[in-house]
Amino acid sequence: MQDTANAALPPAPRTARPQVLIVGAGFGGLSAARSLARAAVDVVVIDRRNFHLFQPLLYQVATAGLNPSDVAWPVRSILRRQANARVLLGEVDGVDAARKEVQLKDGRRLRYDWLILATGATHNYFGNDHWAPIAPGLKRVDDATLIRRRILLAFEHAENSEDPEERRRLMTFAIIGAGPTGVELAGAIAELAKKALAADFRAIDPRAARIVLIEGAPRVLGAFAPELSEYARQALTRMGVEVWLGRQVTECDARGLSASGERLEAATILWAAGVAASPAAQWLGAAADRSGRVQVQADLSVAQHDDVFVIGDTALVQQDGKPIPGVAPAAKQAGAYVAAVIRGALAGKPRPAPFRYRHMGNLATIGRNLAVIDFGWLHLRGFLAWLLWGVAHIYFLIGVRYRLLVALQWLFEYFSFSRGARLIVGSDPATEQRTP
Repeated sequence: MQDTANAALPPAPRTARPQVLIVGAGFGGLSAARSLARAAVDVVVIDRRNFHLFQPLLYQVATAGLNPSDVAWPVRSILRRQANARVLLGEVDGVDAARKEVQLKDGRRLRYDWLILATGATHNYFGNDHWAPIAPGLKRVDDATLIRRRILLAFEHAENSEDPEERRRLMTFAIIGAGPTGVELAGAIAELAKKALAADFRAIDPRAARIVLIEGAPRVLGAFAPELSEYARQALTRMGVEVWLGRQVTECDARGLSASGERLEAATILWAAGVAASPAAQWLGAAADRSGRVQVQADLSVAQHDDVFVIGDTALVQQDGKPIPGVAPAAKQAGAYVAAVIRGALAGKPRPAPFRYRHMGNLATIGRNLAVIDFGWLHLRGFLAWLLWGVAHIYFLIGVRYRLLVALQWLFEYFSFSRGARLIVGSDPATEQRTP
């Protein structure tokens, strides 16, 4: 007998206008939705969470600089004035391209005339997925609050410990991966320990915290010009961060890690070494690279499915012989481009020229008044780069209200040297079972 509770629901009734289904409310998905605001289509945005997350500032949440509500906003609120847009909460687990339907985990099936998959990426542990509970990555709000909890509890447990060796382990923080996320985390933890928490404890001195940034490549920020990478390394060293280069992590456990034969006892280990795409390639039966990114055509559609587009971190887009980076500007440009393709199809126009990503430059912050920017033709470092980094990130925030709130929060922290979001909330059985 069929289990009616799990039986698939019938497809939604066909409306008079074509339907564009967008899976994922990140930068790419929202860019596509907004670019279709005046098109004669019904836009349906579906995501398993009800908010849009500004990932570039997530490390600030993880290090108690901002609250989650400062970097995440309800999707319904963002699209509430777009009359042709509808927002649905749900998790996609399959695509039936032949029937032009998307299947949800709860059994619902949603019809589409055009499908845009903007489902993002997750952590890639390169075959060591059992490290995930020990070394969390930073992709979601839940990741950020978990990391914040572990960092703050490490100092609290060190304050309570009577064992000098255990104190040293508790006050050792290891970050694996020295791309922008790893560099930003290392710098922010150093500032948290040496500035914001410096006078808050009695039995320990938070300034004695050991922060170790580990990278398998020969330099940090490998996508940046060599002189900017060296500047970042020197700046981190001045902040008290140990930078281990050319070392591969081979072991990771509850007590610490091993990197190229050297053991590091550390209570807090963070992962910033790689990402893997969502299962979109599996849903479509499409060709993908080793990270699971769908190999798309020049117009970002999938081979043999010209009504299905893949954008953002989920797509492998080759340009000038190399993949375009998985950054917010690339996703936003891809979303706008796909919307233009759909608008052209509605008007009976041929498909536009192939998608071309306009690279605006690489940006990374190191700490207070310290950042690097690589425009290709121009390299900036120090305070001016930090100022431009802040302006660029505030510019990309959704809506004027959110830009103003985050800017005011940053200004307060800048002049007060405070990190006000230092609440320890939630639970973390993975660490609480082993931590004194």
